[in-house]
Amino acid sequence: MTEPLVTMRDLSILLPDGADRQYAVQGLNLELGPGETLCVVGESGSGKSLTARALMGLLPAPHVRVGGGEINFGGADLTKVSEEHMRDIRGNEISMIFQEPMTALNPVMSIGDQIDESFRFHTGLAKKDRREKIIQLLSDVHLPNPDQIVDAYPHELSGGQRQRAMIAMALALDPKILIADEPTTALDVTTQAQILHLIKELQKEHNTGVLFITHDFGVVADIADRVIVMQHGLVVESGSVAQVLNKPEHPYTKALIAAIPKLQPRAARSQSEQAVITTRNVVKTFGGKSWFGLGKPDRQVKAVNDVSVDLYRGETLGIVGESGSGKSTFARCIIRLIDTDSGAIAVDGVDIARLNRNDMRPYRHRLQMVFQDPYASLNPRIKVGHIIAQGPITQGEDKEEAYGRARELLKVVGLDERAFDRFPHEFSGGQRQRIGIARSLALKPDILVADEPVSALDVSIQAQVLELLDEIREQMHLSMIFITHDLRVAAQVCDRIAVMQRGVMVEVGPTAELFGNPQHAYTKTLLDAIPGKEWQLGETA
Repeated sequence: MTEPLVTMRDLSILLPDGADRQYAVQGLNLELGPGETLCVVGESGSGKSLTARALMGLLPAPHVRVGGGEINFGGADLTKVSEEHMRDIRGNEISMIFQEPMTALNPVMSIGDQIDESFRFHTGLAKKDRREKIIQLLSDVHLPNPDQIVDAYPHELSGGQRQRAMIAMALALDPKILIADEPTTALDVTTQAQILHLIKELQKEHNTGVLFITHDFGVVADIADRVIVMQHGLVVESGSVAQVLNKPEHPYTKALIAAIPKLQPRAARSQSEQAVITTRNVVKTFGGKSWFGLGKPDRQVKAVNDVSVDLYRGETLGIVGESGSGKSTFARCIIRLIDTDSGAIAVDGVDIARLNRNDMRPYRHRLQMVFQDPYASLNPRIKVGHIIAQGPITQGEDKEEAYGRARELLKVVGLDERAFDRFPHEFSGGQRQRIGIARSLALKPDILVADEPVSALDVSIQAQVLELLDEIREQMHLSMIFITHDLRVAAQVCDRIAVMQRGVMVEVGPTAELFGNPQHAYTKTLLDAIPGKEWQLGETA
């Protein structure tokens, strides 16, 4: 038997007084061996991220702290060592890839300088040698032009590139343990597949133990050796990946797996022949200008390039593609959040793309949007009831009528009426998304644009929100544009799917046909990159 790299015994983590429970984690037992990938899965609030932070010595003490048990690493109990000792271990022997690299990276330091901090603190290498090593690291994680990226700032990189830079930083000192906390949640399927392959490749090369935290069972199926399932701070099931995914025993594990959208597209519905939106040759370009007429113009990018597609009454049209494919820009053009360069966007025969602000006003209530991040799109200083009623009041509706409708909509989206007088921060992510949906319905639209509305939600909450959207679409006879990078979700939600790549719509067709017989090479690449595809997740339970 290989000696474990780390062993947790009866670990408990206390929450602050007044929290909804006493322990964030209770009685946790865990071992991680060299070269092994252990996946910890569970919904938000299950304690999985705090388990990782306890191992790194990064709990937000004194409010959240270890309440009992031990973490044995390298012959020492990490719950009892000094902060100086933890600083020596952190980054050097145990490293962490955080969920959101844009918030974990320092925006005013270059990528190279941020990686260099580890070398300056833990090694005696000369500056020139450190730079050479950093460039080699960036090359190892397959970043293009590493000698240029070393001097780039986080905002100059794409989401996938920032995540690769975070991996390079975490692997700088060849750690024994790598903790990956939801590192692929917001990434599109092809970038996610590249990141997962990269982690496995580097793990094999360095025999690193990987503690991988996720709520995506597709990712678990692709990379895990063993799995631990957590609920409310307790381990409810553990075992090999085949055992947990194929023969789950605990009701909670079964419920999580049952909530995973199936890859088999749902049965086709009858198609209306009446188009509610017709777009023809839409073009939107960014860049191509210089600051105050000085210097060279920015690089010009056609985010949407000659796109034509129809949305029919009562249907859900999915738009899929990688980050940067232009799908969100196209959606914002449709609802006139941004103006197009050229092309037509017709609603009932009227080209709204050319209307001025006043002439556009009558169409505003018909076109509404559900945004990807409800917390960023809800005003934190305004109570939920007023947020929902704001649109109708702005359009001239009586205040009391608008408030009455807001209360009705809270019921429609499955929230208690008491939510009316609470602020957005008092709700969970899934509940905030429901509030965002209620706000978009307040103006009684007949066209709803949903931009990645479930990408950051747990599978069970995601299933609830998708079911809610489907019920509302039927109940209110909505036509919907559904933007997603999750093809499992697209298979269950969409009647037709449009695939975008670099601003161009490369393929459009009924969902079942597109999944069963994709025509374009890019569509085939997206389908091949779906995590856990071979396991047919969601078929069990």
